[in-house]
Amino acid sequence: MVGSLISLIRPQQWVKNGFVLMPLFFGGQLLNVWCWRQAIIAFLAFSLMASTIYCLNDLRDVEADRAHPRKRNRPLASGKVKPIHAIVLMGVLAISSLAISLFTLGPASVKVTLSLIIYLILNIAYCFKLKQFAIIDVFIVSFGFVLRLMVGGFACSIWLSPWIVLMTFLLALFLAFAKRRDDVVLYENENIVTRKNVVRYNLPFLNQTLGLIGAITIVCYIMYSVSPEVIDRFNTGYVYITSIFVLAAILRYLQVAIVDLRSGSPTKVLLHDRFIQMCLFLWVCTFAAILYL
Repeated sequence: MVGSLISLIRPQQWVKNGFVLMPLFFGGQLLNVWCWRQAIIAFLAFSLMASTIYCLNDLRDVEADRAHPRKRNRPLASGKVKPIHAIVLMGVLAISSLAISLFTLGPASVKVTLSLIIYLILNIAYCFKLKQFAIIDVFIVSFGFVLRLMVGGFACSIWLSPWIVLMTFLLALFLAFAKRRDDVVLYENENIVTRKNVVRYNLPFLNQTLGLIGAITIVCYIMYSVSPEVIDRFNTGYVYITSIFVLAAILRYLQVAIVDLRSGSPTKVLLHDRFIQMCLFLWVCTFAAILYL
């Protein structure tokens, strides 16, 4: 039972909440102990709130999940967890998230708590209605990543470049559309409807969309890396070098989605694809070397 409840909150998906920690990196505060404390607390609060939404989503989609070849094994769809237990767990997670944010983050508590509430309300609307509308659904998911980034910035009092905020939204949009592509492939090959709006997408549209958003994301990152405020803030004009790894990672993800047909879970791709992991590692190392050496 305990194992099923843990599976229900999807702790493996908490890797997405790593966006909360990104302001530490881009703000040059990796050696600031106070910022790390604030960021870790904010990460925990956001993870608990995200798990609240995972529970709600599984409650709403339990029948559809039972028809899905992979999702049928989820705790609620398989019957390992009863709906009442999921509802209680949701309440505990949401209250814990807000309590941690409100009482442990000092001056940043109000902004972070409001951001969590916005995330909660937006995703409740998403689960009950907005997920049915194509394009709107992926925009809401992507905005959730922007909120993650902003929560990290609020918690640590770190200014965020508009380019970074925009790039975060575009990258999340790219990954969300790649996931929709996987749903379309499943629908066309096996006639399995994973979500109601899958009929509003098709492969030509999604292939063009992925190419377009991928290109804009790369341009956005390059504009960030050469922007005057970034050069002044980091006192270096070499950040643009890191765009090589961003380009390589996006091209690789396009290959995974379009050629390999395995873009269903961005988290799984990140945890298992060695090429993308190497791109991220080299990006972090190069960025850190430019900023801190």
